[in-house]
Amino acid sequence: MEYLKIVGKNRINGEISLHGAKNSVLPILAATVLVSGESVIHNCPKLSDVKNTLKILKSLGAEVKRENDALIINTVSINKYEISEFLMREMRSSIIFLGSLSSRMGKSRLCLPGGCDIGSRPIDLHLKGLKSLGYNISFKDNNICCEFDKRKSEKIALAFPSVGATENIILSCVLMKGRTRLVNAAREPEIIDLCSFLNSAGAKISGAGTSVIDVEGVENLHSCEHTVISDRILASTIMSAAAITGGTAVIKKAQLSYLKPLFPAFLETGCEIYLGDGELKIVAPKKPERIKKLETKPYPGFPTDSQATLSAVLCKANGVSTIKETIFENRFKHIKELEKFGADVTVCDRIALIKGVKQFSPAKSSCTDLRGGAAIAIAALSAEGTSYISDIYHIDRGYESIENQFSLLGADVKRINNEKEEFKTKQ
Repeated sequence: MEYLKIVGKNRINGEISLHGAKNSVLPILAATVLVSGESVIHNCPKLSDVKNTLKILKSLGAEVKRENDALIINTVSINKYEISEFLMREMRSSIIFLGSLSSRMGKSRLCLPGGCDIGSRPIDLHLKGLKSLGYNISFKDNNICCEFDKRKSEKIALAFPSVGATENIILSCVLMKGRTRLVNAAREPEIIDLCSFLNSAGAKISGAGTSVIDVEGVENLHSCEHTVISDRILASTIMSAAAITGGTAVIKKAQLSYLKPLFPAFLETGCEIYLGDGELKIVAPKKPERIKKLETKPYPGFPTDSQATLSAVLCKANGVSTIKETIFENRFKHIKELEKFGADVTVCDRIALIKGVKQFSPAKSSCTDLRGGAAIAIAALSAEGTSYISDIYHIDRGYESIENQFSLLGADVKRINNEKEEFKTKQ
């Protein structure tokens, strides 16, 4: 078992470059299923979720090779339409293969996916969208069976701008004859990135980044190269680490327009933000100020994936802050772990009332989910002493060697590979 050993109270100070966005690379890798040839995807981080996605591609018959930060995916030999339960259970985002595999093979069979337990995240919008396009959906032994019948509606209106549903619907109709219009589509940067990759391969998609996306079906997609956008959630994590330690960080390779939803919240905590050419500098006060009310929303609102790490910051702020989580009902699971460091938080339904404390004490804590795990690590950065964080496989799903990321910024963070070393270190 692996742990993080974090010696707190070092101020974040330094420069760091962002790796590719986890929430972009996964649907793009699933989209390579549609390509009749080789896809070269640059800026692909080494994440456990990426590793599991590549396992799925290999199981379907694809050839996969990594060269530094680039993945070369050849999907010419894909000849299967089923994904094993074992592979599907590894991560929630594996559901994105429903659209691409059904479109490529005419049918697909996969079980309900796994991933972080941060809410029910029903896939009814995905299934309803595919049904509207002409796919028949059935269930057998916990498997979703999807098979194309005949084209039905050419217009789909989502009840909620779901990112996953938007991606699945796009992937399921890229190779479908005629024009499909998707209304109330998700507007996240990762949707724009997916459509950019598909268009590079020969798709005809317009409107990405707006609430109305049009897809003109094409006969096939060809080989192409694409560079994944930088990870805006990693950027917010670094910003939170600086804010909680009273530090300064320069974040390079940043797509600044995609980070704008973060700025009002961090400015309210007293941080100063300076923007340059593809880089952001954040200068934090010695102690953060409260945020009167923060509410997570679909893009361009404040991202739910950044909520947990900022909540850790607010646990050390002057005054009382309020966070309302509107996307996932279980997104406050990490609060119990923050309380081990001395946080004073009251959670009622989807609202957290956070009373700032003077300081954090070191703790032995465990990660509850991906973003919650990052929040726990950030809390440990500001604790007066040595903390141990377990179940870090959650963090590894979305951050490439988070201990290296923080160490580059002056933090004292080490990954411990076994229990004996961990207990010896504590003696």
